Amino acid sequence: MKRISFSRHRFPADVIRHAVWLYFRFTLSFRDVEELLAQRGIEVSYETVRCWTIKFGPPIARNLKRRRPAPSPRWHLDEMVCTVGGKRMYLWRAVDDEGEVLDLVMQRRRDTEAALKLLTRLLRNQPVEPETITTDGLGSYVSALRELGLHDRHRPGRLRENNRAENSHLPIRRRERKMQRFKSQASAQRFLTTHAAIYNAFNVQRHLIRRPTLRRFRAESMTTWTAATAAA
Repeated sequence: MKRISFSRHRFPADVIRHAVWLYFRFTLSFRDVEELLAQRGIEVSYETVRCWTIKFGPPIARNLKRRRPAPSPRWHLDEMVCTVGGKRMYLWRAVDDEGEVLDLVMQRRRDTEAALKLLTRLLRNQPVEPETITTDGLGSYVSALRELGLHDRHRPGRLRENNRAENSHLPIRRRERKMQRFKSQASAQRFLTTHAAIYNAFNVQRHLIRRPTLRRFRAESMTTWTAATAAA
């Protein structure tokens, strides 16, 4: 992994790392992070926190992705409507059957070309070939999968069959409300890509495991975070 340079910054690397972790890990605003740091005696403005998330969020996300194990070959695809800069847009997302976010792309359209873009990114970036691809009843998926020669792996369904993808939208909706909607397509793509990588690293599905296992998984997640944010 590429080490991250925190040089030429007024605050120590540990403060910057913690601020970025707070913002992406929890449903907080920049001002919330400012208050939490102030409670610890660290006086930093919310605008500085915003600059840190923009500068350090993407490289941290790339390092976290490199450390992730191969996902499940059973994929679930879905799209959700978002208002970005006052315009109606569509967030196309893919998760596996364990809820890990595989990829996402914010697009203006909800057609075959948009579905093809998401599927092409998935096939190019994921280390495993899909065994099944579950979607809703949108016809754009059928056309795109036929064009890629994957129509035999397609499992179209309704809400129950694609419930894994539908439920994975909930963290995005919470962040969208907290941020009072996304301001531009580029900033939304940047934030959601970083958020997905950090979400995957700390999503341990605590309702399915015992407390000792949860403690071990949390420790492993923090070890991964420490390695991904190591200073140059």
